[in-house]
Amino acid sequence: MKPARLLAPRSVAVVGASTRPGSYGNQAVANLVSAGFPGPVFGVHPTAAEVYGVPCVPRISDLPLAPDALVIATPAASVPALVAEAGAYGCGGAVVLAAGFAEIAGGRELQDELARQALRHRLPICGPNGNGIVSVVNRAPLWGDAYNARRPGPVALVSQSGNVAVNALLSSRALGLHTVISCGNQAVLDAADYLTALAELDGVRSVALYLEDEGDGHRLATALADCIDQGIGIAVLKAGTSALGASAAAAHTGSVAGDARILRALIEEAGGAWAHNPHELLELAKTLATPRRSFLKRTNPPPQTAGHRPASLALRAGVLVVTCSGGDAATAADEAERLGVYLPELSPATVEALGELLPPTATAGNPLDYTAVIFGETERTADLITVGARDDAVGPVLVYYDRPAEMTEDAAESWDAALNGVILAASRLDQPVIVASTLPELMPEDTAERLASHGIVPVAGLSEGILCAGALTTPPPDAARLRAIAANQAANTPRPKSPVGAPRTPEGSSWAANDAPAQPVPTAGSTRLDPESGSAVGSDGVLAEVSSVATGSSEVEENFGWMAEHEAKGMLARWGLAVPRGRVVGDADEAVRAAGELGGPVAVKVSSPFIQHKSEISGLVLGVEGEGVREAFRRVSGVLPTAGGVGGVVLVEEMVVAGVEVMVAVRRDGVVPVLVVALGGVWVEIFDDVVVVPLPADPDRIERAVRRLKAAPLLVGGRGRPAGDVRGLAELAATVGEMAMAEGLELVELNPVFVRPDGVTVVDAVIRRGT
Repeated sequence: MKPARLLAPRSVAVVGASTRPGSYGNQAVANLVSAGFPGPVFGVHPTAAEVYGVPCVPRISDLPLAPDALVIATPAASVPALVAEAGAYGCGGAVVLAAGFAEIAGGRELQDELARQALRHRLPICGPNGNGIVSVVNRAPLWGDAYNARRPGPVALVSQSGNVAVNALLSSRALGLHTVISCGNQAVLDAADYLTALAELDGVRSVALYLEDEGDGHRLATALADCIDQGIGIAVLKAGTSALGASAAAAHTGSVAGDARILRALIEEAGGAWAHNPHELLELAKTLATPRRSFLKRTNPPPQTAGHRPASLALRAGVLVVTCSGGDAATAADEAERLGVYLPELSPATVEALGELLPPTATAGNPLDYTAVIFGETERTADLITVGARDDAVGPVLVYYDRPAEMTEDAAESWDAALNGVILAASRLDQPVIVASTLPELMPEDTAERLASHGIVPVAGLSEGILCAGALTTPPPDAARLRAIAANQAANTPRPKSPVGAPRTPEGSSWAANDAPAQPVPTAGSTRLDPESGSAVGSDGVLAEVSSVATGSSEVEENFGWMAEHEAKGMLARWGLAVPRGRVVGDADEAVRAAGELGGPVAVKVSSPFIQHKSEISGLVLGVEGEGVREAFRRVSGVLPTAGGVGGVVLVEEMVVAGVEVMVAVRRDGVVPVLVVALGGVWVEIFDDVVVVPLPADPDRIERAVRRLKAAPLLVGGRGRPAGDVRGLAELAATVGEMAMAEGLELVELNPVFVRPDGVTVVDAVIRRGT
């Protein structure tokens, strides 16, 4: 069901219209009258004849027409029956203002009945427990709070917080609102529904989303793709950190790739901007409503240095910062580095041309500090901005300008002349121009409105100016990519499980443990298991055995979903990934024999579906050989009771050549399935150096993401270090993503993965099947 008639109504009725001051019905009627809603307005009240000159009827069915929008302003208990009556009468949709539904103890049943009636009649509902909808462009405030009519514009707001929506309508920042939606409890419609509907409306150029929960990932990704098709920019503020799924919380993945980070990765795939507070959200949405185009340099990119963008983005134009203050210039440069916004070096030709315009005390550069010496010289200011902006490396232009609220007439003349110079320069340029104040209060509303009238984006705040300018330099999003993510999420369903009581091997077959054949696993970094033949031989000709769990494995898996490490590595080997050779052993003598066959020092570890972090319980001993293996077996086997005594075994593995430690993981229980690559091994949570890529993802996309890690020089070679096999890491990660989806895995965490110049090896693996 689509809320099109709710968002652009031509007729409205208020159910519960009342002359009682302070009531929702009274406020709703007053808002429609004061806003000058051009269509027919009716009230529904059992006794009132009219409210504020609006005629009233006793029942919805007594209305002379089925209105596009109903505002239901009655007690919660009466709402489900009114929704049913409205649906039967053919109304276009309803805004339910009342509280007392699922947000309180005992209100869930009432909300469920409201939703049942709405779905039965295909009636879109906004709310309950929200402030409603304001279509500013249609002068249609379906709103239960105070409302003052304002200038319409291209920015829409969808907010799961009523107060954020109220404050946006009250703000003075030349925002130019098109539509404001307070979602309330989202009993029927959610943020994705509204986003899809807004993409179909004329005049919407950006949407601000305030989210407390993400909803359905498939519909959200599809709605984002619809916005991309229409050239609509997206800014998102996610409130709080939603609870992690049980599987993610039990592994390192949940700490470095929580739900908010996954949502951010999805939004960035859509070319959207991420806000950290409501002020940033509204400033970003205002900026993204500016027509955007792709800025590409036509000259060779500068070398990567501190504060410059990564080489993968080196062909994209950056931001030119213009100010008359050395302090502002230095602060802006610092903020650009902190926020990852690229300030390109200007070409020698541009520097020379600027030198002819600047006073002797100024130096051409970016940021461009033209000093206070020429502040107020209109033509000179315009010429400076124009010359700097036409450099091939420059895209958006950010000019800092502070306007005192009160000043003398002489001072105002100088400030006006300086602003006129910026406006004149903007008229000569075909790229976006942003004017930002250093402090929010130094951007008065009349100044902001004047700038907006000239197509210049007014932004309140120095850091916000950098953030907003940087948002205009992001690569153009790909709607097809978002639809691929949506399709992947739609297919994100667990695979059927084996019957209880059938022990599962890495291949999913069932056999008695004593009859289990040897399962070959490749030598690390040298061979890969053939999924067709099921066999592989290492470079030294030794086959590695991966046995099924003797007893209780299927019970553990069915109840908890976790796989023992040797089972997990068997699955990885079947997918062609390099893992260490290893043997499951039953006693100390067998452990010593296995170590001798593997050759060299070995790792002795517990392998149990109950244990995800072996080092924390002394379930891992590294680098032992000879009789030291016997003692290691005793130590490790001693922790098996900690594993519940069911399904735990001891695994002896070869020690592989170390490399840079990386975590590769997949989470399927977030808003969309994602691949996570992070640096650090056991220190991954402390370093928090991570990239998150929505699935599906091919090796090329993953390699670009890996090169964005802060510690990428460790992988690609830096300070004399040899380059690691980054391509091999990307291919491994892509395979893990495919495996997780095909096998119905809820969580995969490979940590560490050793990345060496000659290849990559999975050293440890945690896998949870879909539940």
